This record gives sequence, structure tokens and C-alpha cells, in this order.
Amino acid sequence: MRKRNALVAGAALGAIVMSGATVEAKPIHHKHPATPSKETLELQGEVQNLKAQLQALTARLDAQAQAQQQTQVQAQAAQSQAQAAQSTAQAAATQVQAEQSQILTIPTQVDTATKKAAPKPGWWNDTKVGATMFADATNISNKNSAGKSGQSGTNFDIKRLYLVVDHKFNNTYSFNFTTDFNFDNNLTSPSGASSPTANEAGGANTAGGIKTTQLYIKKAYLQAHYADALNVRLGSADLPWVPFVEGIYGYRYVEQTLIDRTKFGTSADWGVHVYGNFLNHIVSYAISVVDGEGYRQPSLGNVNRTNAVDVEGRLSATYKNVTVAVGGYDGKLGKAVENVPTFHDAERFNALIAYTTPKVRLGFEYLYARYWADVTQSNPAKTNTTDGYSVFASYNFTPKIAAFGKYEWVKPKANTVPGENDNYFNIGVSYKPIGPLDFAIVYKRDEVVNGSFSTGNGFIGIPTGATAGKGTYDEVGLFTQVKF
Repeated sequence: MRKRNALVAGAALGAIVMSGATVEAKPIHHKHPATPSKETLELQGEVQNLKAQLQALTARLDAQAQAQQQTQVQAQAAQSQAQAAQSTAQAAATQVQAEQSQILTIPTQVDTATKKAAPKPGWWNDTKVGATMFADATNISNKNSAGKSGQSGTNFDIKRLYLVVDHKFNNTYSFNFTTDFNFDNNLTSPSGASSPTANEAGGANTAGGIKTTQLYIKKAYLQAHYADALNVRLGSADLPWVPFVEGIYGYRYVEQTLIDRTKFGTSADWGVHVYGNFLNHIVSYAISVVDGEGYRQPSLGNVNRTNAVDVEGRLSATYKNVTVAVGGYDGKLGKAVENVPTFHDAERFNALIAYTTPKVRLGFEYLYARYWADVTQSNPAKTNTTDGYSVFASYNFTPKIAAFGKYEWVKPKANTVPGENDNYFNIGVSYKPIGPLDFAIVYKRDEVVNGSFSTGNGFIGIPTGATAGKGTYDEVGLFTQVKF
């Protein structure tokens, strides 16, 4: 660049010199210098102008050369910095890869350390323990024309307290043990007699007059899971109908379902139980062959052996939120013991249709029974049939708040006391703050007309010796469920 600038400057200077030489070569005709002519002055001005332009051009060319040199230096410096940054990035990437490799080894190291520190496997690894409690704080008024019964008043009550142990032996065999309790005032024997009968479990201690809280077995069974369509339980386990309806109703902690409340069925019994489902859980079934005495009175040796077995079954189907089911029961209800003649089989038919979604539950249950209280009744004129139904509904305003209600009507002795009937309803609002807890504010009313009826809420009806009138049961308060 400097050489090119010098060549340009040299060419310009040469031109100027040649111009001066030309001027000087002109002949001088006078001895004394003459005043320059106009042409000379103009030529001299042009020369000076050219000199100035040459100097400016030279300065600009020098500045450009210097700027180019500076830019080249900066470019070289930037390139060096980029190379240094690239080297740093490559080093960082290498370090990250090394750290990632170390991180990937951590789970294996933790798992190895955990296995080394963990105790040796035992039965407790496949055992689950839980509990369920139904409790309430309410005011009860149970009265008839003779006044209020001793059940009336305000109190806190624990209706159920289940302690549950589940143990899994392997993918086929498992075991369940569930206890419950009740407060036994021992004023009478379980059958209502003033002293225990020969066929009642508990013997002479049953009417001993000692008030105490008694713990007893609700469920105890060995289960074999062969397939979804075939499961077998041996022992005291869920019966086909009551637990099934409880799952659809959803408010067992507030009230029992129809046949459980009116004592035309129970939730568990001792025997052999088979259940399963087909068609991707659309169709299900359950069959139980039991002793018929209920879970609180298992067969005990030669004192409480039965000479017959009872059968309860259910067939149901659920499709697009709609469930339909039919069920039945046939047997002696545990009364076919040695030296006790029986004349009838207790029979029961049940049907259910329900619609359930996460927000809405609607259900209708029907009950028909024959000879239920007349297994040992020899006189056909004194036998009875029973009709009844239950309608229930609930609506979830939010996942935590819902309103619910139920109405039930039962004619327990349609043949011998056709005017007797039981009318029951409840209504309430529930709140579920967390999964294991449920609370509900509830009002219940039960009215028994022209008779007396033993229900899950106690004995309701007209005074002893009366043939007409009514007894009423009113309860209001807080109900709760704790389950884990």
C-alpha cells in the first residue's frame, strides 16, 4: 500500500516538474525579471492546488492504510479470542460429559447402598395395616304414645371401628383379618331371651350383666386369585349383595343400605365365597355358600353346627355409568341345628338399577322376602312376605362438597300385619377435606306405623300391647368417617 502511494506521489511530482521545466525553457528577452504573465500565475496556482491535493491524497491513503492495519490487528485478536473461547467451551463440554457420567452412576450406587442397608425381607414387606371408623355426635328422639325410650338424648357414638390387616403371600394367595367392636350391655342374650339359649355363641357369659366393649371378628379369610373371573375366599368374607350396594350408595358411614338396616340381610358371613368379572369388568358375579348365622356367630364345634347351608348370589353389569343387578338368598339362617325342626327356607330377592358419575348418583333398590322370620314356624297361616324399596341420590357441587338423601319404605309383615309399615328418610350435606376424612351434617327420620320394627337404628314402634299408632325416630347431628 505504501509503495502504491509513493508511485502516485512521484508521478504527480514529475508532472509538476515537467510543467516547470517547460515554463523555464521559454526564451527571456529582458535582462530584468518581468512580471509573471497571467498564464504563468494560473499555472503556478494549478501547481499549488495539485500539490495540496497530492498532500491530502497522501494523508488519506496513509490514514486508510493505518485503519486497515488496525482492523487487521483487531480481527486477528478477535480470532484469537474466538479460538480461546472454543477451547474453553470444549473443555466445559468435556467436564459436563464427565459429570453426567458420574450422575448416571448415582442411582446404581444408591440402589446398591440401599440394598445393603435394608433389613432382610420378611412377612411385613407384603402386609398392609389400615382402619375405618364410623362415628357421630348427634341428638336422638325415639318415642311413641307412651313417651321417649332410653335411646333418646345426645351423645358421641362410634358405630364401627374396623382394624384391617392384609397379607399377600404371592400373586395368587393372600389373607385378610378385619376386627370390629360393639358396646354390649348384656341385659339380654343375642336372641333377645332373658338368658342365653343352647345354640347361642357366648354361653353363660352372654347375660352376665357386665357392660363392656367387645372386640370381635368381622372378616377372616384366605383368598386365592386365579384370574379376574375366578377368586375364592374361605372364611368370613363379604356377602354378594350388601357390600356391592354400599359401594354404589357411597354414604355407608351415615346409614346402612336397605336390607342391612331392616335386618333382611347382612354384610358378611362364614363359608366359601366365589366372585369375579368378565368382559373387561362389565359383567360381575358373586356366590357365597355360608352357615347363615352371620359373621358374629360362627359355627363352633357341636354347639353351633348347622345341618344346612345357605346360598346368596348376585349377577350385575355396568355399562356407560349405568349399573343393573339382581340377587337372591335361600337358606335356614343358621336355625337348622340338631334337635330344632325347621319348616321353611328364608327367601329373598333383590334388584338394583343405578346411574353414577363423578358428580351424580341415582339409585333404586328393591326387596322381596318370604319366610324370613318364619324358618321354624310350623303354622302356615303365620308366615309372612316382605316388600320394600329404597331410592337414593347425591350431587357433588365440588369434589369436596355434596348434597345427598335417601328414602326407604318397607312392609315387613304383609300377611299377618298388613297395616304395619316402615317409612325412613335422611338428608344431608357432606364435606371431604382430604381423602381419608368425610364429614356430614345429617337429619334422619324413621316412622313405624301400626307395629314395632327392629332396625339398624334401634327398636322403633308402638308400645307393647298396642295394635295401632306409630313410633318415631329422629336424629340430627354430625357424622364422620376416618379411613386409611
